[in-house]
Amino acid sequence: MEDKGSNLAWFLAGIAVGAAVGVMYAPQSGKVTRRQIGRTATDSREAMEERGKELMDKGKDIYDRGKRIADDAAELFERGRKLVQG
Repeated sequence: MEDKGSNLAWFLAGIAVGAAVGVMYAPQSGKVTRRQIGRTATDSREAMEERGKELMDKGKDIYDRGKRIADDAAELFERGRKLVQG
């Protein structure tokens, strides 16, 4: 998990450096550049939110599957116990 957090930190640092370099070498006016940066930031935020939702859904699916497997195992154990007891 720590590795994923580290990757995210490097990704965000890369965005910041890229934006700074882009501003310094931008061929258009500051107003247009700021608008572009704002648009890109919004798009990136929306993409990260969507990916977060996808990961949450996948995690919930995995949890639900694990719970079903555990419930099935408990039921099988109980059946076996009853068979042994007679």
